[in-house]
Amino acid sequence: MMTTRPNNGLLPIKQSLIALLFIAAACNKPSQSLPPQPVSQPVKLERPAQPAKNIVLMIGDGMGLSQISAGMIRNNNTLFLEQFPVVGLHKAYSSDNLITDSAAGATAFATGIKTYNGAIGVTADQNPAPTILEQAEERGMATGMVVTSTVVHATPAAFIAHVKDRNMYENIALGFLQTEIDLVIGGGSKYFNRRSDQRNIYGLLQEKGYYVSDFSIEPLTDIALDFTKNLAYFTSESDPPTVQQGRDYLVPASQLACNFLSRRSDKGFFLMIEGAQIDWAGHANNTSYMVSEMIEFDKAIGEVLKYAKEDGNTLIIVTGDHETGGFSINQGSTRDSIVAGYTTDYHTGTLIPVFAYGPGASLFSGIYENNSIYDRMCAAMGW
Repeated sequence: MMTTRPNNGLLPIKQSLIALLFIAAACNKPSQSLPPQPVSQPVKLERPAQPAKNIVLMIGDGMGLSQISAGMIRNNNTLFLEQFPVVGLHKAYSSDNLITDSAAGATAFATGIKTYNGAIGVTADQNPAPTILEQAEERGMATGMVVTSTVVHATPAAFIAHVKDRNMYENIALGFLQTEIDLVIGGGSKYFNRRSDQRNIYGLLQEKGYYVSDFSIEPLTDIALDFTKNLAYFTSESDPPTVQQGRDYLVPASQLACNFLSRRSDKGFFLMIEGAQIDWAGHANNTSYMVSEMIEFDKAIGEVLKYAKEDGNTLIIVTGDHETGGFSINQGSTRDSIVAGYTTDYHTGTLIPVFAYGPGASLFSGIYENNSIYDRMCAAMGW
């Protein structure tokens, strides 16, 4: 037989304390124990009347609205990004974490599939997923990538390799033997010519018909381009230096890539350009480093925008894979001096802006999942 205990006012207090303890315990759990909400249902995308012949996807790694704002403030209140007529927002979470990393973020862009943090070109079940770069190659398009990281770093790797862990750099380098990418410019030569397995990937690429060179042989701007050969140029043995340390190849390399790839195929091209070190500056909570990288990335955007305006058939998409640092511009900031605040030395979960210019640009307005950028690029090309 159940009896009723007298309510002396303590029971509600006890229940409230228990509830608070449960809430505190939940808040203290690591973020990866909180799975993301289900992905929104895909929307039907209308193919544009004039499909894009070429696509240039430009990724500012770690670039959120505050990074863009800081670059604009310190660049006389102007950026080339202001010339983009279409702006959207994407939801930058991975399949296993509300805070994505660059590997999962780039894989979402490249394959249209959300996957776990650390995954390179594979699904959450670790099955290879075809990338837009590989699919462009299959359609006879020219392809390329230009990055300010090593070419085996997470973002470029996700477009050309299929491995379970982003740190498998030597395995990622082998991906360049599997896909006939027409042009690759970035750091990391040691993963190709000073490998633990003693394989000479430089030589193997040359056997495949590549012109292979690096910073120790000749400056990028001195290369006599041979449009009959694929081009692989390494800007450093490991990570490239920062802009503040003298790195200056991103802008001319972006211009070179557009002109080179346009000569490689009459079916168009797909090019990925990454400003990688905006992210590294965010991890370091270093504002001057961040601003210098952001401004250089915008100058590269300007070169590609100039090409697209002259060409008329090129779609440019500019976005970030995530924001890094929880960066804010605080009270007391001026055009000459930014008073910065940071909440973390890692990534955050904020929405990320997407800018689009050219045929099919209207597809990139609105708010959508990060993996939907892949679908929208395919739709823009009429695939």
